[in-house]
Amino acid sequence: MTTEVILPALPRVAVCGISLEASTFSPALTTAAMLAPLRGREVLDAWDFWRAGGSLADRAEWVGILQARSIAGGAIPAEDYAQLKGEILAGLVATIEERPLDGLVLDIHGAASVVGMDDMEGDLAVAVRAVVGPDCLISSGMDLHGNVSRTLAETVDLLTTYRTAPHVDWHETKERAARNLVDRLALPAGRRRPAKAWVPVPILLPGEMTSTRQEPATSLYARVPGIEALDGILDAGIWIGYPWADEPRNHAVVMAVGDDADLALAEATGLARELWERREEFGFVAPTGSLEEVLAAAVASPVAPYFVSDSGDNPTAGGAGDVTWTLAELLASQELLASGKRAIYASIPDHAGALAAAEAGVGADVRLTLGARVDARPAPPVEVSGRVVAVVPGEDNLEVVVRTPAVDVVVTRRRRPYHLESDFTRLGLDPRRADVVVVKIGYLEPELFDMAADWMLALTPGGVDQHLARLGHERIRRPMFPLDDVSGVDPVAGAVLFPGDTASSA
Repeated sequence: MTTEVILPALPRVAVCGISLEASTFSPALTTAAMLAPLRGREVLDAWDFWRAGGSLADRAEWVGILQARSIAGGAIPAEDYAQLKGEILAGLVATIEERPLDGLVLDIHGAASVVGMDDMEGDLAVAVRAVVGPDCLISSGMDLHGNVSRTLAETVDLLTTYRTAPHVDWHETKERAARNLVDRLALPAGRRRPAKAWVPVPILLPGEMTSTRQEPATSLYARVPGIEALDGILDAGIWIGYPWADEPRNHAVVMAVGDDADLALAEATGLARELWERREEFGFVAPTGSLEEVLAAAVASPVAPYFVSDSGDNPTAGGAGDVTWTLAELLASQELLASGKRAIYASIPDHAGALAAAEAGVGADVRLTLGARVDARPAPPVEVSGRVVAVVPGEDNLEVVVRTPAVDVVVTRRRRPYHLESDFTRLGLDPRRADVVVVKIGYLEPELFDMAADWMLALTPGGVDQHLARLGHERIRRPMFPLDDVSGVDPVAGAVLFPGDTASSA
């Protein structure tokens, strides 16, 4: 006689979210279409760890709902957010009608903004919680440049964040959020929800001053795995926050999550105090200066390629991408022209300009008026005269290169970042042989960093201006370092402990 073995049912876990980094100081908007929502199986196919054969594929019954994601940009129009939120909630309702959910992965960045609303992520989390109910465990893996409001910290059960900037651990973090969730779901009901210590810290700094390539971020973030390894702690993180939005939640946060509530609070407050004590040590990841100073250094440099960050309009931080101020200065630079050196500029998005250059074709001489269609505040559209040397159509973009006497200008139909060597070489440009490469970026991404013989960060204007005082924050909590006098501030005065199922102090 054989005995049938009944295996425990896999937990049922939904995946959904809206992921965006959005500057409220940019006039750009990020529509629902630009967020390119994935639905159903597409949501799961975006990550290999829960696809068939992945490390977590057999740990749960994964259910894709809707995931919308875009490179950084402007705020989401209220009606577009309502559309995406409504579809997520309707999808969850339909899923639960089939069978209840045990868990949910809320895939968010942490710095999305919606026109007329504070704390999009908190609003979405509360709405999702209302549908899935109090017993469903929610987990999220976030960008360390995201914001964790009290609402978000209270509503989401498991929060983790990147530990590197540039974010070489982004995939690992998303997997850790999913793994933490299924690990907790393997525990008996009543022992799954950990305690959470949330410590808001009144610091607001750009990522270019908090890169983990340099101190004090290197050693501060290096403390996180040690805290995570403590008995009674599940996870810990430092959210340095997003400085280019003007909302009360924009500031740093330290969290620790675990079953030992007292230890979680002690470790989170201890790390927050250390962050505060070292606040004056934060500095830019590269030498900085005005564009005039940076271009002079690049032209005079004996080494090449010399990279220049056009940081104020960085599209991957939320800039509109079409600010022309730096490009106009570069084209007008008599010093660059007289030096005999050549520069690459990547890039200026202009739909009509890219189409016109492409229609003219390689070898044609063109005169184009480009940029400032979205953000014309720093400078008007710029005139570019030169020869078309490359036309590269893509699945969702069109890129052309216009060669002027001293600058190869990359013109695109849609804004996009230039982070990889292949981004240039497929356009027929060799950044390694260029004298100067000007990129709309903040800190250099790994490939560019390794390629650069030297580099500087230009403090240029735009929606993600590194000079935060020029932006004029009005709604953040005050006082805030480095914008205000913070003498006498207790950095952990706002600490909150959310007890969990098994917290010792619950």
